[in-house]
Amino acid sequence: MSEQVQRAEDLGGGPGPGPGGAGFAYRGAEPELIVVARPEAGLRAGAGGVRSAVDVDVSALDLFLTEERLVLEPLFGSEVRLGTTDAADDGPDLALFYRLRAGERRARELRERIAALPGIATAYVKPGAVPATVADDDRRMTEGPPVTPDLSGRQGYLRAAPEGTDAHWAWQRPGGSGQGVTVIDVEGAWQLGHEDLAGRLAGVVIGTPLTDLAWRNHGTAVIGVIGGDRSGSGVTGIVPEAVTAAASVQGIGTAAAIHAAADRLGPGDVVLVELHRPGPRFAYAEREDQRGYMAIEWWPDDYAAVRYATARGVLVVAAAGNGGESLDDALYERRPDGFPEWWRNPFNPAHPSSGAVLVGAGAPPPGTHGRDHGPDRSRLAFSNHGARVDAQGWGREVTTTGGHWDRPGDLRGGPEEIAWYTDTFSGTSAASSVVVGALAALQGMLKAAARPPMTPERARAVLRASGSPQQDAPGRPASQRIGNRPDIKAAVGQLLPPAVGSGQAERYWDELLPYPPELPPRLRLFVAGAWRSLNRPSAEIRQAVHSAFASGRPDVRVWFSDDEIVGLVVTG
Repeated sequence: MSEQVQRAEDLGGGPGPGPGGAGFAYRGAEPELIVVARPEAGLRAGAGGVRSAVDVDVSALDLFLTEERLVLEPLFGSEVRLGTTDAADDGPDLALFYRLRAGERRARELRERIAALPGIATAYVKPGAVPATVADDDRRMTEGPPVTPDLSGRQGYLRAAPEGTDAHWAWQRPGGSGQGVTVIDVEGAWQLGHEDLAGRLAGVVIGTPLTDLAWRNHGTAVIGVIGGDRSGSGVTGIVPEAVTAAASVQGIGTAAAIHAAADRLGPGDVVLVELHRPGPRFAYAEREDQRGYMAIEWWPDDYAAVRYATARGVLVVAAAGNGGESLDDALYERRPDGFPEWWRNPFNPAHPSSGAVLVGAGAPPPGTHGRDHGPDRSRLAFSNHGARVDAQGWGREVTTTGGHWDRPGDLRGGPEEIAWYTDTFSGTSAASSVVVGALAALQGMLKAAARPPMTPERARAVLRASGSPQQDAPGRPASQRIGNRPDIKAAVGQLLPPAVGSGQAERYWDELLPYPPELPPRLRLFVAGAWRSLNRPSAEIRQAVHSAFASGRPDVRVWFSDDEIVGLVVTG
């Protein structure tokens, strides 16, 4: 079982500072024993054992499974069905992957034995995947009033770039709240009854959630960042109108959960993978400090599942991991024992990519919630980095729904779990949630404009070409790449080139009290059949417009892009 990572500034050694200073375990994550069949064996596995569709002798394999009381289960479903519907034609053959059931406690012993049998190419053991979040300083729980206050003022990641993703700007645009986009979160558990997630949460669509409170707090925090209800209380998600759903890895494993989630989505929708697991740096050992943990696409079956999803046009966003690793290290070029011969290091940009957006964790602006984690947008010490990493999100101080590790919320707690909130969601998990919100806002705007959604390749390119640049920190230069923080407004300029129009204002509205209250003061003018907005108008402009319309013969000429005023001249 994995423990949470120690704080970034203390990553050099010692136990992690989880609750009580002793580290904290996520319970329920099981290792997975993955078996890869030989293509020429034509293997077919079912309730009655295994057979060959091409009359290859697999009796030794069948006898082994019977004697050991094990079940060989197709990882991605029926081999025959996969042979006719696999969308990733240029990727690994999904029909060759199996999971060996009932052998988790003897996984390493059984791996060697089954890999030597006829019809089997290889087998490998995957450590249990755990949420990619990190420990933080203990916070005193706040009981909170009976009615949840508006906490959105603490969500700096919603604000204008470079501090945030410019979600406030996106909400003023058609589709910018995520309308028409579905996000499935792949991990372990969620508090589905939370008061701030009811509006657009579709529930668990795959698997059975774990019962562990820490897993549940983690999943609840993820969904809150993305799709918290815009209700005037609690938090507001980056895309409050997007549909969110959950896929649990319990009992089916990470690769099968990703594959099943992709099958439930259409092009432009999003699969979010909020997990990481121990890597080869420390021989795949589970560690309290999570040193050496890495993105799950390292494992062949997970890579194949992600390739399947991205080939269908589904965006996959995954945590890069909290192992403090350079994914450019030569260590990752060595093929591990048990991996199939076709495997190539997925972190090397010269090799075929899974197509996923890989996300690192950056520091929020200094002073956020009274704390300082280094220069804004600098790499946090626990975050993996490298050429493969596409973008960063806030990796500390993320305000959202859910509790503080295995306890009630540190921002707002109390006896009712459905009303918990936290200020300390962190890690590449938190960062990935922020990036997903930005991508879903962009997909919603494309949909509203009757444009094709971003492909996985296009999404990665836009994130790399726009956004607020990564900054240096002492000992953590920007050359240790985690990428840019997304800027929705800047990205729209690449996806929807603005067409500047002009016209004469017919009427106006001076919005002294904007709604939602997070929006800036606006002067709104009705031009060319629609309301256009001038954010933060000067006192002089406001007075000139007031006087023009008060005269009864207003002559207010407006230039606009979409619904944003970019120029204004008052002549009467």
